[in-house]
Amino acid sequence: MRQHIRCGKLFTGLETEERTDQTVIIDDEGRIAHVGATAQAPKPRRGEVVIDHSDHFAMPGLIDSHVHLSYGNAKTSEDMDLYASVEFRALRGLYMAQRVLAAGVTSMIDPGNSGRVTPAIRDAIEAGLFDGPRITTTGPYLTSRQGLTDWYPTWIGVPTTAIGTLVRSTEEAIEAIRVQVKDGVDGIKIAMDGVQTDTRGRLVAAFTQQETAAMVTEAHRLGRFVIVHARGAEAVLYAARAGVDIIFHASYMDQAGLDAVLEHGSALCPTLTFLRNCAEFTQADEPAFRKGRAAASAREYDTACTTLRAAREAGAPFLVGTDSGFAVTPYGEWHARELQIFVEDLGFSPAEALRCATADSTRFLRQRDDVGALAPSRCADLVVLDTSPLDDIGILLDRDRIQRVMLGGTTAEAAPRAYAERKVSEFGFRNWDNLYTRESVAAAAPPAKKRRLRAV
Repeated sequence: MRQHIRCGKLFTGLETEERTDQTVIIDDEGRIAHVGATAQAPKPRRGEVVIDHSDHFAMPGLIDSHVHLSYGNAKTSEDMDLYASVEFRALRGLYMAQRVLAAGVTSMIDPGNSGRVTPAIRDAIEAGLFDGPRITTTGPYLTSRQGLTDWYPTWIGVPTTAIGTLVRSTEEAIEAIRVQVKDGVDGIKIAMDGVQTDTRGRLVAAFTQQETAAMVTEAHRLGRFVIVHARGAEAVLYAARAGVDIIFHASYMDQAGLDAVLEHGSALCPTLTFLRNCAEFTQADEPAFRKGRAAASAREYDTACTTLRAAREAGAPFLVGTDSGFAVTPYGEWHARELQIFVEDLGFSPAEALRCATADSTRFLRQRDDVGALAPSRCADLVVLDTSPLDDIGILLDRDRIQRVMLGGTTAEAAPRAYAERKVSEFGFRNWDNLYTRESVAAAAPPAKKRRLRAV
């Protein structure tokens, strides 16, 4: 049944200005048949639905290019890798995907997950078994000993249930890519740095230029895009020279790296939301604070903003991603904060930021130009708000401002029910947060010290 959605204001995702008094007509297949001024729009026929949002603002559904559905709002590396079964992660991830959709994110990329968790979620949603956003996904990260996800002692290694796969040679990396392609991934994720630094404290690339080029060439030969985790200058340079498609973070990218990004057309996805949330939300009694991670995140954030402002001014392409799936970036909560950061700290206009999160992000999605814009023949994925984010981009963070989320012309259900947080992500065996020496106990002098236990 055709639907006529009357909008007071509308942002197509393809322009830099909003339109007024528009009507979007959605056909029986859930695609947009017409977008234009209401006065010139075809009149509704008998039986067709008219939805009045003439006091509201309509825009394409958001695209978050960095959501990890298998992480479960992780608080530790072990949360991601060890305690929850892979089967439970898939069920949990499907539920979390619905929270992502309710926040106005109609398409997402999952760049790194355990086992075949997110490909399974993607396929279940595409088969119509469950509601959820459109998903494009990689498999587990490919990492070396110097890369992210090889974070356990060498005598433990990288478990088969981890979010990463350790490759010890170029041949192993090529084989891992071929296995993942056989298993149905849309792209390949490489951990280009993450854990090792040189004597001057600079991040060391996890793979050489030759190794990186070999992996990217094979992935592209097999028709898959390549995403890298690269914070350090060396990793960004090697990745861009190899022609990777998306570079996450790039916090310490130097001029040589930026030149390579511009030459080869790699898109930057800063994921500053994770750094900012970690710096702002971490409490003084939490390990991340005591170990200096919150302070380090604040320093990296400041450096990254300077680096990435220069990249924007130079014309580098940008995507929007949040690293949702951690305790500081829970699913469904902060997907629009990256847009706010783009505007406030990277120099984007609200319209430019919205384009980064809509039409400009479609080239890596499974659906490509079928989504990302309100235009004829595209899928009718849209978000309706009670006011314009072009006036205040921050309103996208207020769920109460969302009046409707549509995916393929169907209105998404309300936000999923609440869940028992401690039953979905807190499986660790940590019992104490302090070392109770005689000195520390005396200094604390807790009331419990005076209690006596009675023998049974």
